[in-house]
This record gives sequence, C-alpha cells and structure tokens, in this order.
Amino acid sequence: MAGQDSLSLRRLKEFQPLNRLSDDQLVLLASRAERRALGPGQRVLERGVRDGLEFFLVSGQVELEAIDGRKSIIEAESDKAFHPIARLQPRMYEVTAVKPCEFLVVAQDILNQMLRSAPVAQVEMDAGEDLGGGESEEHHLLMEFYSELRSNQIKLPSVPDVAWKVRRAVDREDSTADQVASAVSADPSMAAKLVRACNSPLYRGFSDVRNVREAVVRLGMRTTRQLVTVFSMREVFKTRQASLQKEMEKLWRHSREVAALSWVLADHATKLNPEEALLAGLLHDIGVVPVLVQAEHHTRLFTDESNLQHAIRELRADVGTAVLESWSFPPAFVEAVRHAENWHHECRESEPQLADVVIVAQLHSMIGSSQNADLPSFDQVPAYRRLGEMELNASRSLQLLTEARARVDEVQQLLSIR
Repeated sequence: MAGQDSLSLRRLKEFQPLNRLSDDQLVLLASRAERRALGPGQRVLERGVRDGLEFFLVSGQVELEAIDGRKSIIEAESDKAFHPIARLQPRMYEVTAVKPCEFLVVAQDILNQMLRSAPVAQVEMDAGEDLGGGESEEHHLLMEFYSELRSNQIKLPSVPDVAWKVRRAVDREDSTADQVASAVSADPSMAAKLVRACNSPLYRGFSDVRNVREAVVRLGMRTTRQLVTVFSMREVFKTRQASLQKEMEKLWRHSREVAALSWVLADHATKLNPEEALLAGLLHDIGVVPVLVQAEHHTRLFTDESNLQHAIRELRADVGTAVLESWSFPPAFVEAVRHAENWHHECRESEPQLADVVIVAQLHSMIGSSQNADLPSFDQVPAYRRLGEMELNASRSLQLLTEARARVDEVQQLLSIR
C-alpha cells in the first residue's frame, strides 16, 4: 500500500468480518493488504477461479454476472459492499468494473489467521464458558467456523435435484408446460405434492386437477417453480444428531410461520409475487442449518443452549447469504436472508422488497411470544413504513393477524403437504 493513502480504521471497520478485528490487527492487516485500482470494463474476478483472496470494494461500482446470465450491481458503501465481493470459491460470478473502482485485496489465509486470534467480544464472554485463558471455547468455534466458511471448507446444503431441474426448465425461454411437468414428474413424491397443492384451498379452481401437467397449467410456470423449491426445502432442514434435530424442527416450524405470513403480507400490501415472498420467508433462516450441522461435531459445547443460540445469532446472516449465493438465487432473496434479523434495515429501492416483507413477517410472528419484549416499536422499523398501504401499527398488526388467520392456516397446510 506504499504511495497510497491508507484507509482509516473507521473505514476498515465498516467491512465484515474486518469489524471483528482489533485496531492493532487492522493496522497489521492494512500493511499486508493490496490496494488495487481498475477502470470501467476491466475484469475484477473470473467465474470458476480459486484465488485465495478477498476483495473489498472501497469505491466505484461493479457488475456481477451469474452462470445463468443474471446480473446485479454493487455500489461502494452500499449494504452489499460491506461484505467481500463474490466471496465463495471457486468464484460463482464474473465480476466487472462498471465505474472506476478501488479494492482492498486481502489474502484469505492472513484474514483467517487474524480472525482466529481476534479479541473476544463481551457478549461472547458472557455466553461462553471461560476456559481460564481469557477466551471462551465458543469463541474458538466461531472463529474456526467463520474461517472455514470464508475459505469455502464448510459443506453448504445443496439445492435438491428436482428443484434445480425445474428451475432450469422454467428459466428456458422456449420451455413448455409439458417439459416443466416432465421435470417435476421425475420425482414422483414431488409430483404428488404439486397436484395436492393445486387442489388445496389456496389454488383450487372449479374442478380438481388430475395430473402434473394440469397443475402446471393452472399454477403457471413461475408459481410451479417456487412451489417445487418450497416443497423440496423440507429435506434441507435435517441433521443426524437427535438433540439438534429438535432445534431443526423448531427452526422449520418458525420458518413455515414466517413463510405463511410473508405470503399474506405480500398479497395484501405489495405487488410482489406471493409465492416468491413465501419462499423468501421459508429461506430466511437457511443459514442456521449449516450451523446446526456443524454443531454435530461440537456436542460438548452445544449442550449449553445459550452457546448454541449465540452461535446462531452470530453466524446466521453470513452463512445464509453464502448458501443462497451458492444456489445462484436472485439478489432480492439474498438481501432478505442477510437482513431478516435487522429491524432497522432500510432498502434503497422505492418499492417494497422481499426483505421488507420478511422483516415485517418476522415481527408479526413474534407478537405475543416470549420474544415480544425485545421487539422495537413499530415506528422504528423502516420495513413497516415501506408497507404503507397497510398503515401498520400494533393494533393494526393484531387485527391483520386475526383477519388473515384463515389464509395463514391455508398456507401452513400447503407447507405441511407430504
């Protein structure tokens, strides 16, 4: 970094996970990092490459292009730019500079080494067991897990095969209902679920459908794609450890509740596709799944419920973002997962987004629960204000829950189809 103005500690701490490092570590990191400048049109990252580096966007704008051609833009100092660009390796995106860009480039092994020796935050000390050396065992696990995540050593759940095939079939411009039905029918269990869903109160027509093709025609290809993904997600929420499977079942129940509320909120208050909102709600805690699976190898640590819950709070957003990026989900879903627990998140787009719906659905699911005391007041939640047609407040939210209970129950029944 010789010859260039060094970034301030305050600026470095805006990036995650650099905000976990001490001031001394950040100074050392900056001395070992590279500042790289690229002009418009220059390639930043190449899809499929393992380079062992993390790219933090300091200034400028880049375009990410996925393998299926989907593109997204990241602007410096936006929410997306506070994380490394296209973090997974091998790289999942082609990244190109749109405007003149400057990056802070850090070797993953250097960053991981520093994260493992990062100071223990007070909340971690409170939640973990002090081992006499000034650091908790939980802290070591979190740093180990985070390090493995960043170097792509953690096995993330994969998209179930049938969901992937149906997505590919629907995304083809020349696909037909017969082709999509054929992709669904390759999994007889999924075919039966789709037909039952089409005949459920939520989608029932004047007569019952009798086969998968009729279901695809009635639902439409987009809804078919979303529902197949929704139904296939049940298989992801599983673990071999009996005690942790209870946590997984609790997670699945909560995810279903948020998914159902997301469907109702999107249908009542936005122009968003309700099935997309349903899927975003179902996936909002997908980052917890790898944490629970990883916890199988640390049973002593996670016999303490507070340790497990702290690890989940600490890792859910980063891991969930990594999962959806590895599945090539559109940016709107990734944003919903990243900010599902952030009550003060404010989307930059003028129209309500999936993240808004999921945040509001989360709050609705917690009304009247044991977590109610920790909720912010309604006027402090930007997502509420953005769903302006509903003129939400505490009493209106309770009224909505009452009025929409039947529809929420219908969506819950849909998610319970076996």
